[in-house]
Order: sequence, then C-alpha cells, then structure tokens
Amino acid sequence: MLVLFLSLAAFGQQPPEGPPPGGPPPGKRMPMPEPKNLKLLKPEHLMETMQSFRVALGVRCDFCHVQNDFASDEKPHKEIARKMIVMSREINTNFPDGKMHVTCYTCHRGSEEPATKPGEAEHAEHAEHAEHEPHNQP
Repeated sequence: MLVLFLSLAAFGQQPPEGPPPGGPPPGKRMPMPEPKNLKLLKPEHLMETMQSFRVALGVRCDFCHVQNDFASDEKPHKEIARKMIVMSREINTNFPDGKMHVTCYTCHRGSEEPATKPGEAEHAEHAEHAEHEPHNQP
C-alpha cells in the first residue's frame, strides 16, 4: 500500500519548467529564443542573413552583438550594420531587373572594413591585372 501511495505522489507532480538540467539531449540543439528588436529584418530570414553578414565581414556574432543579449543596441557596429542594410537596399532598388546586385560581400569581401580602392581586396587584384593587359579594340 505504501508503494502505491508513493508512486501516485510521484506521478501526480508537474514536470519541471524550462530546459532539462545539463543542456539539451545529445544531438539536439536548444531552440533559438524568439528574436527581439528587429528593425529591418524578417524573423524567417534572420539566421541565413546573419550567417551571410558573418561571412561577408569575416567576423563572429559578437562583433555587432552583446554576447547572450542579441537584442541589445549597445555595440555601435549593430547600428552601422543597419545603416549598411538600408544603403544596399536603396542601391538595389535602382536596378530595373529587381535582383539583388549589392550585398555586404560586394565591398567587404571577408574584411571588417570595406575595400575602397584597388588592392584592398582580393577582387581588386583582378582589376589591377586587367589594367596592364593590352585591350583588343576592333
């Protein structure tokens, strides 16, 4: 009778709230929290957009974000990124085909600072070599 009573008490308890102790089970990731403070980006494209920014600038997330507080606007690079998003969107609206021609990678090429003159980025090397090649004119 005592065993029955104790088992009923154990099964009648509410399961604990929150993630299991020790993190997620092996092979599973914790779900990302709902994004906060989005001003220009859509939540459904957020992670792929952040990944493209990371690659384009060759930086980690904490370059623009406060670690463990992605919604914070404390770091100035986050506001600079917003201005760059607006700038590239404005440039892309000027193309009649409606395609995205300008992205962060267009200028940054994996560097924190954008290339502003030949020789500052890999793509500039190709332009320098082309300058010295004879041009075939009809």
